[in-house]
Amino acid sequence: MSAGAQIAALCGLSVALLALAAVIALRVHWTPERRERKRRQELHRRGRLGDAMITEASPDALYYSYCIRGVQYTASQDISALRERLPAEPERLIGFASLKYASNNPANSILICEEWSGIRTPARAASAPSHGIAN
Repeated sequence: MSAGAQIAALCGLSVALLALAAVIALRVHWTPERRERKRRQELHRRGRLGDAMITEASPDALYYSYCIRGVQYTASQDISALRERLPAEPERLIGFASLKYASNNPANSILICEEWSGIRTPARAASAPSHGIAN
């Protein structure tokens, strides 16, 4: 190999290594919140739909179970970043819901994200009966 070709190869290798270092440096600085948001977005875009049962709800987390291809899963989702999308009383969410899960890893699932919600609207309390005379 000629000296010019070796220099060109070394320059190409150094550019590739610098690009790899930049990608690694950017990923290291991602906060856990940013990684979780990216995970939710990916599941929203590529996830499959399924049915779930919300078994418990707290102000910061939803606990749910679901069955995919005969395997029962129990999971939870941190909802602290999504509180504005949920009712004030999280216990009203207990019941059936839809979820999105990764087809290659069904344990990776969500009930809600920034662009989508599988949580079914809780039934509103029936209004008090009217005691007046109907016209």
